[in-house]
Amino acid sequence: MLSGRLTRKLYAEMYKIRWFEELVAELYPSDVIQSPIHLSIGQEAVAVAVCHNLEKKDAVFSSCRGHAAYIAKGGSLNELIAELYGKETGCCGGRGGSMHLIELSVNFMGSSAIVASTVPVAVGFAQANKLLKKNTVTVVFLGDGAMDEGSVWESINFAALRKLPIIFVLENNFYAIHSHVNKRNPTGPHFAERVKPFGINYEFFDVDILDNHSRVNVYVKKCRELNMPFFLEFVTYRYKEHVGPNDDIHLGYRTQSEMDWWKKMDQIEVLKKKLTVEELIEIEEDAKVEKARVMKFAENTGFPAKEELYKYLYNRCFPDE
Repeated sequence: MLSGRLTRKLYAEMYKIRWFEELVAELYPSDVIQSPIHLSIGQEAVAVAVCHNLEKKDAVFSSCRGHAAYIAKGGSLNELIAELYGKETGCCGGRGGSMHLIELSVNFMGSSAIVASTVPVAVGFAQANKLLKKNTVTVVFLGDGAMDEGSVWESINFAALRKLPIIFVLENNFYAIHSHVNKRNPTGPHFAERVKPFGINYEFFDVDILDNHSRVNVYVKKCRELNMPFFLEFVTYRYKEHVGPNDDIHLGYRTQSEMDWWKKMDQIEVLKKKLTVEELIEIEEDAKVEKARVMKFAENTGFPAKEELYKYLYNRCFPDE
């Protein structure tokens, strides 16, 4: 019974991310969305497997491809779509857009357009929480392209030296924009073993979300109890172009057969087969209601007033002044 409930829960969370991002892709050509978008369609299982094991007090940082982590951590869909619309009710007041998301109420601490930029910030956050004895876990999501940045390796080294309660989650979708990992990594398509010289524990994860969920749970507990960092590498795959709502097979940097293989491994479709027709209908009906609600919310709220632009940012940075 417990396993069945877990399967439904994980499926529903992945399905929520999928339909939301498909909605974003559908809306994008109309220009109602005010920023570039980096979609996680195809990669939902990683964020869900990780965030489902976290407590509300635990912190999550993300890369520019951050919708999935934001939603999986419990961020408001209303505030997310309003942010994409550039509306004042967005999670960052309409000023951040798709790549710059923060939802402090669930400790989603930020995403950024600059490759790997949230990694050292997350490490600093983990150090602060350790010094304050908060007993929290910090998770930072990064893509395989970020592994080419020196700040990542400096951050891993620092986390290992200080024994910080942080988990580095590598979403390896094999492409940094259009460059395959084999053209960038001399040791092959994976990175986990490269952290070994830093004295940090690492683990490699395949695509099975049920197995991954239970294994991540072990590492989250160890991270919290032992105050030590871990590096978890997940293989995954994005279905859409690097930035934007379109397909890009015609560009020639990856093949249709490659895409087809990954779609056979799609964990949304795998878990869907484990649920009853009644369960699927209920989840889909709930999604329709929520989709209509978030669309109404985005369309019926206003843009930030021009005269409040600088005042708003200043007050957010210095709330006591």
